[in-house]
Amino acid sequence: MIFHLAEWLGFPGALNVVRYLTFRAGAAVLTALFLAMWLGPRFIAWLRVRQGKGQPIREDGPASHLLTKKGTPTMGGLMILVCLGASTLLWMEWDRPFVWAVLFVGLGFGLIGFLDDYAKVTRRSSAGLSGRLRLILEFAIAGAAVWFVSRLTGTVLYVPFLKDTGVDLGPFYVLFGALVIVGAANAVNLTDGLDGLAIMPVIIATATFGIIAYLVGNYVFAEYLGIHFVRGAGELIVVCGAIVGAGLGFLWFNAPPAAVFMGDTGSLAIGGALGTLAVITNHELVLLVVGGLFVVEALSVIIQVASFRLTGRRVFRMAPIHHHFEQKGWSEATIVIRFWIVAIVLALAGLATLKLR
Repeated sequence: MIFHLAEWLGFPGALNVVRYLTFRAGAAVLTALFLAMWLGPRFIAWLRVRQGKGQPIREDGPASHLLTKKGTPTMGGLMILVCLGASTLLWMEWDRPFVWAVLFVGLGFGLIGFLDDYAKVTRRSSAGLSGRLRLILEFAIAGAAVWFVSRLTGTVLYVPFLKDTGVDLGPFYVLFGALVIVGAANAVNLTDGLDGLAIMPVIIATATFGIIAYLVGNYVFAEYLGIHFVRGAGELIVVCGAIVGAGLGFLWFNAPPAAVFMGDTGSLAIGGALGTLAVITNHELVLLVVGGLFVVEALSVIIQVASFRLTGRRVFRMAPIHHHFEQKGWSEATIVIRFWIVAIVLALAGLATLKLR
């Protein structure tokens, strides 16, 4: 909105800086951050009144959580969505379809998560929507977004470390892209099991893809680095900035001991948005590196379930894997901070793929 207002005025004086993507990305970070800091205490107080006993805690989870997490309100993801949505709309160019695609997936997945959280709170049970219904809704939203995006970016799956090398998946790209988005959303959802554990790696991964989007959307940089140029992708740095700012604001209240949980409302929304960023920038495979922490969390659940069904034995003491380390005696703060370090290392490794070609 501010860009178009400044454009209508002819970008006079200090408003000329609004032309620059980097300025608007920074402004989006600060806007979302300050909005979250202002809204947070009011929003949490409202959730406490509405939810009463807070989020139901899994009975099959760590026993300590029944004491330390009890009574904490959930659906904090609503705050993230409000802040990132308002900040993005304020600073984006409104005629950029890629930004709208990310918002569409984020809000759509957020709605699914909200319905899931609402069912848990109202039924006083850790079971929300059925897994099948959730997946159907997620694939419908993701598939529509990928179909729209692929009309602008093509259907080629590009391979990291190789210059402009890829495989054209044709009509199967829609299914592949939908799998990336749904997989990212649910992987983040599985990671969100300890205070502050999921949100910081999401911030790190989103900031990384903001850099990737800026480079992919700039023809000079894309040509120099030997990566596929995507016209208009640079504007994604604004929505990435909004996610980072909203995430940092949420972390202020989600840091141990958490005053609020993001719930499925937040984890599905920001995970889906992250997957959409990977699809738009044609860096789907790089997401496996940058979001490697989420991949490991999801794989630990898959391995645990498969092993128990096939052999009757568990590979981990408890899944997802962060609970395994809890059962080994690691403190919550130790797990969270060490996982953050892993997320930073993986983000740097993902960025390295841009030059190693």
